[in-house]
Amino acid sequence: MIALFDLDGTLTDPKTGITRSVQYALERLGRPVPEADALTWMIGPPLIAGFTELLGGTHEVQEAVRLYRERYSDVGLFENEVYAGIPALLQDLQEKGAHLYVATSKLHVFARRILEHFGLSGSFVEIYGSELDNRNADKRDLIRHILEQERFDPTRAVMIGDRKHDAIGAKANGIATIGVTWGYGSRQELLDAGTACLVDDPQGLVAPILTLTAATTPPRAAAP
Repeated sequence: MIALFDLDGTLTDPKTGITRSVQYALERLGRPVPEADALTWMIGPPLIAGFTELLGGTHEVQEAVRLYRERYSDVGLFENEVYAGIPALLQDLQEKGAHLYVATSKLHVFARRILEHFGLSGSFVEIYGSELDNRNADKRDLIRHILEQERFDPTRAVMIGDRKHDAIGAKANGIATIGVTWGYGSRQELLDAGTACLVDDPQGLVAPILTLTAATTPPRAAAP
């Protein structure tokens, strides 16, 4: 039983840290600064993709990302909170023999610091995220990388996330997705992206994880 968890909007609520860091970058660039609630769509997609859309694909995207990380790396990543029920869920899954991983478009160094800060890092076999050069920011690339590294059978795995990018990335690699509704993607977004089911609270994840990872085909042999 393998479960890949998105981080932002799935394990933790990062709204304050992400939106304030986006606002900081826009302010430093001399751009109009929207209210936080108008920036929540930035939670989930790769950062470069978000700023490209926000800035209209201008040459300032790389500088916006640099400014965002300038604030986020010191302050923003801890302007965050664990969703109620997540620690109990992770413990329950571990007790049932699940192997848990994090699969986030966030820089893996940030993801690790956040999970260590909240005492959750020990629940995961490994924490995977993107690199400074934008490698593995796309969930399709990230999950492919995880499969190459961990060599588990995708039919015995499930992705858990709150945005369409989670479902798209998982589907491209033969993995089913459970959409969670407490994050930042709409129910329709998740359904349209092909999630196997939607779940409204963390404890409700246990049954579909068990069902979707109970593959009926033999495990794929690991490459020599």
